[in-house]
Amino acid sequence: MTTAKVHVDLPGRAYDIQIGPGLLDQTGDFVAPMGGRKHICIVTDRHVAELHLAQLQAGLAAAGLTSEALVLPPGEATKCWAELERTVEWLLAQKVERGDVVVAFGGGVIGDLAGFAAAILRRGVRFVQIPTSLLAQVDSSVGGKTGINSPIGKNLIGAFHQPSLVLADTALLGTLRERDFLAGYGEVVKYGMLGDAEFFDWLERNGPALAAGDMDARVRAVTRSCRMKADIVQRDETEQGDRALLNLGHTFCHALEAATGYSDRLLHGEGVAIGCALAFELSARLELCSQEDPSRVRAHLRAMGMKVDIADIPGELPDAAALLGLMGQDKKVLDGKLRFILARGIGDAFITSDVPRDAVLDVLTDALNRTPSRA
Repeated sequence: MTTAKVHVDLPGRAYDIQIGPGLLDQTGDFVAPMGGRKHICIVTDRHVAELHLAQLQAGLAAAGLTSEALVLPPGEATKCWAELERTVEWLLAQKVERGDVVVAFGGGVIGDLAGFAAAILRRGVRFVQIPTSLLAQVDSSVGGKTGINSPIGKNLIGAFHQPSLVLADTALLGTLRERDFLAGYGEVVKYGMLGDAEFFDWLERNGPALAAGDMDARVRAVTRSCRMKADIVQRDETEQGDRALLNLGHTFCHALEAATGYSDRLLHGEGVAIGCALAFELSARLELCSQEDPSRVRAHLRAMGMKVDIADIPGELPDAAALLGLMGQDKKVLDGKLRFILARGIGDAFITSDVPRDAVLDVLTDALNRTPSRA
């Protein structure tokens, strides 16, 4: 079966992303040579622990490593001060030293939280990302962004702290709910939209097979996504420029997540997909790209059975003006101006602060008034 490796070449902080099925059983072979104590502290959540923790610990034990796990509640609400404090105090109680390795074993929530705990513990300890969701494998586990949410906004508290290794076992994707897999696909397709039109073409042809479980297609999609992210992170580790391109769709997405209380009403990847569709619609209205581009984006997302519009989010939502207000809390605000990632076409995104607020308001108003595109 296909396996792949992507190298993230950051001076003094370089690491590999290992991609393919069956890597969980080999975790000890990767972690043991890293040094530190032979006791590994794992941070995970209840859902992942029930499915995969025994397999991970067996993989560590096969290389002579003992381990203990902190099992946190699943869900976005876990990315908070209380669970961060709980995690840090647990790691201290485990006597974690600066030369040790902490394992973040879960989706984006666990990766962000455990990575932030590792960043601030003893002014920085090493950690390994073992992402279990598609979203985490292609996005949040790579690049060193760690943090928690504030009631004011998402990911407003955090640090850049690169992992020492990422193990993306694509076999674990087979245990995801369809909704969670498709949410992760929102981040995969984003890479094609922002910088690789050929990858978007490939996804249009192979997306259904990928969703149905084709392992070679999954490895290829994760590898291409990680390589694109690694290339951008190497150019701009702390998001002073190009790295903001990775936030295509996220200005809309983060406002929608805040409006839904970071709840199960809207998963992050679903918000990204809706946000990308809105970003292309805004780009077309500003005559930056053709009218066909947003139609093509929506058609592909719809063909994959994904949420496409704000109206697809269940329950009541604030009006357009309130959503625009929530955008003002986004990390990408610069000198009081919203920064958007817009597109001149599929595969050609760019960063701008020169977006009329009225145009954004019109896009949001129309989106709120649309008929839902799926049940």
